[in-house]
Amino acid sequence: LPVVIHSRDAQADTLRILGDAARGQAGIMHSFSGDWEFAAACLEIGFLLSFSGPLTFPKATDLHAVARQAPLEMLLTETDSPYLSPHPYRGKRNEPARVRVVAERLAELRELPLAQVSEQIWRNAERVFRL
Repeated sequence: LPVVIHSRDAQADTLRILGDAARGQAGIMHSFSGDWEFAAACLEIGFLLSFSGPLTFPKATDLHAVARQAPLEMLLTETDSPYLSPHPYRGKRNEPARVRVVAERLAELRELPLAQVSEQIWRNAERVFRL
């Protein structure tokens, strides 16, 4: 199974702790909320970036930039239920069905059809979880 990391406001510490030991290991940055510099470092060691509700927040411009730049083959979507509901449900209890809202926003940011993004996300999940 992959290593799953939730790093919030601890980017430098996360990278230091992971160090070279994480390179080549299957890993996911759960509910990714960093900037491109942190994203690039995570991608460099081979970790996938998983986006949740904050990707849909209008003011999350750094996160939007990461979603546009990172290789689609290195991305996942999630809900982080019951927290971090996507826009326009922000402040309400999140639920698994709202992962579609996150995927729709990812497709919109990348200017790709939802079906194409969803299929690639599925393949990424199969690969990282060895399904």
